[in-house]
Amino acid sequence: MTAALTGPLWLVGGGKMGSALAQGWLAAGLPAPSLTVVEPAPQSREAWAAKGAATCGGIDELAAPDRPAEVPRALVLAVKPQQMSDVLAALDGRVPPATAVISIAAGVPIASFARALGAERPIVRAMPNTPAAVGRGITALVANTAADDAVLALATRLMTAVGETVWLADEGQMHAVTALSGGGPAYVFWLIETMTAAGVAQGLDGDVAARLALATVAGAGELARRGDAPPDELRRNVTSPGGTTAEALAVLMADDGLAPLVDRALRAAATRSRVLAGEDATA
Repeated sequence: MTAALTGPLWLVGGGKMGSALAQGWLAAGLPAPSLTVVEPAPQSREAWAAKGAATCGGIDELAAPDRPAEVPRALVLAVKPQQMSDVLAALDGRVPPATAVISIAAGVPIASFARALGAERPIVRAMPNTPAAVGRGITALVANTAADDAVLALATRLMTAVGETVWLADEGQMHAVTALSGGGPAYVFWLIETMTAAGVAQGLDGDVAARLALATVAGAGELARRGDAPPDELRRNVTSPGGTTAEALAVLMADDGLAPLVDRALRAAATRSRVLAGEDATA
């Protein structure tokens, strides 16, 4: 049985992803008073306070004289990438040396955190995706050399609270992760939209087509997740030679079909990720 999650933990950013993470931690046994949420929105702070968590309206309050002195095990940064420079500047001198920093901000490299918070600081970059909101996300992680086994285990535990985790061999792979699983839910949602529209074009009522498309995508995903067979075998299992599915797959699997389109889409996303990180887009 997995041990309950322990703190203290600081979370900067109580938005959708930050809230999903914090909810997962509480569900994993983290005592609410061990969690401090830094969130400027009063309504969000009130909601967390009602759950028993400590709250701050700004980073400057973390070191306020009326706050109890504590050394958090981890500081989790769940703010938008464009806000990170201001957040790091505000954190200067406020993060205890023993505290690990875990960021879920896309496109902000470990080097940025090391410059702001010290090269000896244990730093973990994580890329979760939006199904974390229902406990079915997947997070890719990568750490600097200052992160020891205890930090890696803590980061894994924190992100496992909202789904699965994978560790990367090097930080450069984060661009591919951003393209594949980071943006992946949007591609699946669009697939549901297009299947619905195609069903309507074939004469179905819109609501019926939407229900069929959603249930089909969700059910197929669950079958792939739970089953022992790989996706290609599952595909063959539902494809009768000369049948209707085979006819559709002949279109989707053609040289100009879905595979090259998906490849181009992920290449475009990965390239944009490199641009946003200030790297060579042709790498």
